[in-house]
Amino acid sequence: MEIRVIGRKVTVTDALNEYATEKIGNAMKVLSLDIPTAEVVLRVEKNRPVPCICEVTLRPKGHTIHVEEHEEDMYAAIDVAAAKVLRQLRKYKTRVIDHRMKETLKAAEPAIEPTGVDFDELMAELSADDEVVRVKEVEFTPLTEEEALVQIDLLGHDFFVYTDRDTNEVHVLYRRTGGGYGLLKPKAE
Repeated sequence: MEIRVIGRKVTVTDALNEYATEKIGNAMKVLSLDIPTAEVVLRVEKNRPVPCICEVTLRPKGHTIHVEEHEEDMYAAIDVAAAKVLRQLRKYKTRVIDHRMKETLKAAEPAIEPTGVDFDELMAELSADDEVVRVKEVEFTPLTEEEALVQIDLLGHDFFVYTDRDTNEVHVLYRRTGGGYGLLKPKAE
């Protein structure tokens, strides 16, 4: 297992590097999962109430686990991020790995029914802020709806865009404010 510690707007000292490697490494070893690499980004932002930021990104077998924590002290940010990584890895293990074991025993697969969301209403809400603040390129690996549900929980995002494995179309899975999830997919013609 390789843990890369990168500093942005901060110099990563040997002590800081060892501390981050030990804390994140211990969080990964607890569950004995085979994760080849972990990336830890340490940065300091000026003009913020909590300037020290620790970001951890893990990529276990087709999934992405991302944690970002803000604290007053860099060591405290690493501690909190390591604890959150451990929680996310437990969630990954119980939802993905253990679920796969149960799925081999059981052939039935639950289906998610799409909700009737008006695309024009959604676009009207999104166009309130017409400024693109950040552009991020992502890889679209084909997933099933169930795998996309796991991925949205692991990332902690409000939405997740993916390519459906069966239809090869782009779908958007989103977290509804009233609870549950919604699925946006192209209308069949």
